[in-house]
Amino acid sequence: MTQEVCQPPTAANTRPDPERKGRPSTDAKERILDAAERLFADHGFDATSLRMITAQAGVNLAAVNYHFQSKDALIKAVFARRIGQVNQERLRMLDECETAAGTGPLHLECVLRAFAEPVLRAGRKRGGTQAPFARLLGRMYTEPAETVREVLFEQMREIAARFGAAFHRALPGVPQVELLWRINFCVGVLAHSLAGTALLQFLSDGQCGPTDVEGMIARIVTFLGAGLRAPVVSPASRG
Repeated sequence: MTQEVCQPPTAANTRPDPERKGRPSTDAKERILDAAERLFADHGFDATSLRMITAQAGVNLAAVNYHFQSKDALIKAVFARRIGQVNQERLRMLDECETAAGTGPLHLECVLRAFAEPVLRAGRKRGGTQAPFARLLGRMYTEPAETVREVLFEQMREIAARFGAAFHRALPGVPQVELLWRINFCVGVLAHSLAGTALLQFLSDGQCGPTDVEGMIARIVTFLGAGLRAPVVSPASRG
């Protein structure tokens, strides 16, 4: 992704804290992040300009330069703010699974809940309505720009290592290559579930939707558990 560099400060925007009406710098930073999250979710990363973000956040370009220096840095900050919290909760829940299992095999549904539940809850506002972060996560997989790939790899390195080992411990009979394919499919299910709620509501004529967070979590855990436990069939043996 080509960096969109903020314009140099001019006489009109050279204040040390470039926020209007004396509001704190931290407030400006959060409003920039909130606006960027909404716009990236609605329009995508390339189609969202810094000017669009500053207009929605109510700041000038110097404020973005003050806090983030570039559009790429802002993209990374938007993801880090949300994904960091989600991954901390995932690891906390996985720690509980491992403690409960002791030296025995991990319970697959426990691992799946740790893997999926924090992500699905982060994608919902209070009351169950979809949050911009849900659509943003979907775009992370459908718009693999270089900066987004870098963020994905940075944020998911520890998660991939911990959960890869946990799934292997929960399913010791599944060959490693087959397990990696199935984990990849699990990630796809989560991404689609976060980004595709409008299609779900349309196809179900409103019977299914994002407000049933508990039902969605339970169904995804059941669905993924069945897929991960499915018999291993060699592609060469299929007719």
